[in-house]
Amino acid sequence: MISLYRPGDGILHRMPAGAKLATLACAALVLSLAPLGVTGTLIALGLATALYPISALPWRLVGQAWWRLRWLVLVLGAALWFFVSPTDAVISTGRVVTLLLLADLVTRTTRMGDLLDVLRRVLTPLRRIGVDVDAVALTLSLTIAMIPVVAGFATQVRDAARARGVRLGPRAALPLLVLTLRHADDVGDALVARGISR
Repeated sequence: MISLYRPGDGILHRMPAGAKLATLACAALVLSLAPLGVTGTLIALGLATALYPISALPWRLVGQAWWRLRWLVLVLGAALWFFVSPTDAVISTGRVVTLLLLADLVTRTTRMGDLLDVLRRVLTPLRRIGVDVDAVALTLSLTIAMIPVVAGFATQVRDAARARGVRLGPRAALPLLVLTLRHADDVGDALVARGISR
């Protein structure tokens, strides 16, 4: 599966891909630079979560998105809580989770072809210095799409280990790497079948 796009007619589905990417970039800047504080961070988290039902996506996807991020929240939040401060833990973890939720929304509501077209237009000036714009655009779009896919693989590995009563720890990296490489092979085969890559 190359894209996580889900067909629909929600507000984000109707929004142009370029506007979504620009909004995501602006959101990343605001979340990184603005002094949001705890209240502002929680409001941003709530808004990112609310965009799922507002965009006519099933509530199930909201739960899936949060469930995939649970270990990030626990590990990053706990580390910051103990080594920095509770306030910084909430703010920093909330910023990262909000941005990941927004990126997930972009992949859920944007066709890969539309994303590629926007990236090609943005990168076109780089052709003058010999950059293969098509290759760069494809790489960026696949990278964006792979973030939630790899997070899903990590959840599968943890669930499989838990079902067997095994505590993998760092060893979980091996099955995760195998699943990721297998998926990469499948994506490569799909690209070759469509004549996009060789």
